[in-house]
Amino acid sequence: MGRMIGSSRLLFCIFLFTLPLFSLRTASEEVEDESEFNYVEGSKIGPSRWGEIRPEWRTCKNGSMQSPIDLMSKSVEIISHLGDLRMSYRPSNATLKNRGHDIMLRWEGGAGSMHINGTEYVLQQCHWHSPSEHSIDGKRFDVELHLVHETPNGEAAVVGIMYKYGPRDTFLSSDAELNARPLQPVNGRNIQLYTREERTRRRTIEDPHYQFSADHVKIEEC
Repeated sequence: MGRMIGSSRLLFCIFLFTLPLFSLRTASEEVEDESEFNYVEGSKIGPSRWGEIRPEWRTCKNGSMQSPIDLMSKSVEIISHLGDLRMSYRPSNATLKNRGHDIMLRWEGGAGSMHINGTEYVLQQCHWHSPSEHSIDGKRFDVELHLVHETPNGEAAVVGIMYKYGPRDTFLSSDAELNARPLQPVNGRNIQLYTREERTRRRTIEDPHYQFSADHVKIEEC
């Protein structure tokens, strides 16, 4: 595997939502195998059919902010008062696992954190799926990465990065201790807000807050 920072367009997303305390374990420990759905448009278990797979997922079809979301440039809102997104990652051991619908990397601890509006969110895991769940102005990307952060009281902040195929990437090609620092954006300013429904964890959450800004990243096609 391999990742590259280059001139291709990256979407850097920060997905923010608050989970109740009893849901903290669910947030940090997603279901290990969710192969019953995928992200392929036109598939019988793809995004347009998620709401039909299970009764508890029906909001994905009927909700007013259903996933997947198409991020429209004309609809974003600038959240300037949040200031810079402060990310501080460091090398740490991790376990890589194929969960059917994605590839997950879970750190064993001490991988670092990020600060948003004075709150610290500790990095727990990241996962890749292909193609992307989100789209931008109607365009989907080759791969989407989510970095999942949490606070002790159950708040979660998820950083989403869109990839296009390109040269090798040093983060993904590492096979020893893994450091998420290369994934930090060039800057964390001009964070933009939108709301949508989250349907990644065998449950549905409506009206979380999601934010994104632009940068550049490539990933090597295997």
